[in-house]
Amino acid sequence: MVFVSFVVVLLIAVSVAAVAPAGPWDAFNLASSTRGVTPKSVRLTVGQVTGAENLIGNTMSTKGATIAGNGSYVVLDFGQEVGGRLSIQIDSATSSSALSLSFTESPLFISPTTSDDSCVASFLEDSDGVLSLPPLTSNETYTQTVGDQRGGFRFLTIVSNGEEPVTISNIVLNITFMPQLEDLRAYTGYFFATDTTGFHDPEFLTKLWYSGAYTVQMNTIDSHQARQQPCPVGGGWANNATGGPVEGTILVDAAKRDRNIWPGDMGISTHTELVSTFDLQSSQNSLLVMFSTQDPTTGALQYSGPPINAVGSDTYICWSLIGTHNVYLYTGDLNFVEQVWANYTFALSFLQSQVDETGLMNVPVSFSNDWGRVDGQGHNSAANALLYQTLITASELATTLGHTSLAAEYVTNASSIKEAYNKLLWNETAGMFMDNDMVYNVNPQDGNSLAVLFNLTNNGSQIQSISEGLTQFWTDIGPLSPELNDTIIPFVGGFELQAHFIAGQGKRALDLLHREWGYMLYTNISVQSTMLEGFTANGSLGYRSAAGADFDHSFTSNAHGWATGPTFSLIFYLVGLMVTSSQGATWSVAPVLSGLTAAQGGFETNLGWFGANWTFTDKTTFRLDPFERMVELEALEQHPGKSLGTGVPVSSGVDHAG
Repeated sequence: MVFVSFVVVLLIAVSVAAVAPAGPWDAFNLASSTRGVTPKSVRLTVGQVTGAENLIGNTMSTKGATIAGNGSYVVLDFGQEVGGRLSIQIDSATSSSALSLSFTESPLFISPTTSDDSCVASFLEDSDGVLSLPPLTSNETYTQTVGDQRGGFRFLTIVSNGEEPVTISNIVLNITFMPQLEDLRAYTGYFFATDTTGFHDPEFLTKLWYSGAYTVQMNTIDSHQARQQPCPVGGGWANNATGGPVEGTILVDAAKRDRNIWPGDMGISTHTELVSTFDLQSSQNSLLVMFSTQDPTTGALQYSGPPINAVGSDTYICWSLIGTHNVYLYTGDLNFVEQVWANYTFALSFLQSQVDETGLMNVPVSFSNDWGRVDGQGHNSAANALLYQTLITASELATTLGHTSLAAEYVTNASSIKEAYNKLLWNETAGMFMDNDMVYNVNPQDGNSLAVLFNLTNNGSQIQSISEGLTQFWTDIGPLSPELNDTIIPFVGGFELQAHFIAGQGKRALDLLHREWGYMLYTNISVQSTMLEGFTANGSLGYRSAAGADFDHSFTSNAHGWATGPTFSLIFYLVGLMVTSSQGATWSVAPVLSGLTAAQGGFETNLGWFGANWTFTDKTTFRLDPFERMVELEALEQHPGKSLGTGVPVSSGVDHAG
């Protein structure tokens, strides 16, 4: 009989906002300790450039760099993805001196004549162009306007556009994202694990967790710093639009673009908020924006918030409603639910009106938009999985508000969808769900992953079959989505990752992490610090090139919150700690063994800070503080994800375990 040492510490304290405990994981936190950041290195100089090294890392330098001659330039590397308003000290210039700036996330698009595209996709990859500085005056400081700020970039190119020399110094970027947080490094959650599976970087999992956390930080912006749509006349960009009728911060899709609220993306990024910064107010504000878009006649919500104001997506309406439950689950803010309840139920009625005689929602073409995939209409499996989850979570909210009859109605309707889902969409031969009852040759990544995640399966055999079946789409750098040609989509990959963990296939889940997110984090065509929107089978940044992006590889976002599924999944499933009722009034510890020797992490809710720490040491004892328990290793391996501890918090602030 073999036993495993397994230590879980749950710390519950009724205190105000807490900072995660200090430890070796802090070295992986990408957030800056100050709002002012400087370039880390000189990437390249071309033409007549002297003293470029003086622009690196010293905001008090009395020396500068001189750029002379039309077309000469210097490329500066900030070392990772950053975003905000740039300031440059103009030490010496004449009336004939001129400078322009270009920005890019990926090094592939470093150019003295254009930035990577952020406002509109262009086949020529030149729609953003450069930012030309106003006439230069010696001994003055140029600072970007709010509209001119670049929300996400790593590389800055400073170009001379005149023959006369100009000397510059003290280049500082003032970070504008997450303005409500005084200390950007003050995370309320953390994660730490050494990857002992043989992957080339043993620090990969911890790096990945913090990369996801930092990505969502960069996606948290002032509500008046969204991207203008339509784009400025003549090209360029403007990041001073209003993102909706709210004040404060909103959670948007990405740092560079679209800087717009998309509720589907929040189906990932809100969970990342919980485990990293506990900034659920930004998610709440974004949902308030989405409810403000409601069609007063039909009840439909928009596909996105302003200024894009896209319409026509049943799945993203579902995500707005599911997101409402997520915010309540993590914050316990019942006032928020009551505030939007009339809008919420109206939107849900709109969705339910599309359920036909089959028992499934029959998505009209006009509401078939989703994450970018094709063929989302009809009895689409992903859409119906989302409607099922919407009804289940709606029932929980209705019960909490005292609407017991409505709650029962929602449960009944959800049960009907689950029955029809299995009857009409299950493909016994493939052992997976079909995309649609009219499309028999497509077993989608999204519909199958969501079916496992939201419990539309009838038994464990289905779950195992789906988990194994999803691997047929895998390449060395991630799954090729059957729903969109030549596309590896980390948004859906985040749902697949959870499905493998739920199936108890922890090693398979880590394999997926190594392939898809390992590629994102280490490829030299990315920013190597935040998460990609998507990429292609050969690893290029041509995500959706033929499906809306006009073959503009520079348009792809390098800091996209929907790609941060690993950040919360590593806490929820690998560490195994998650809340099971509002704010963590009840919780569970259910780690999925994945071939590692140890993992730890935690997060905060309004009830306090929750943490778990497990390790395999001498393989003789299992301990769940504050008392020892014994459990067979064989039992853990046969029942992965089984809860090893459950409980409710106590108000005394003492260590607590189930």
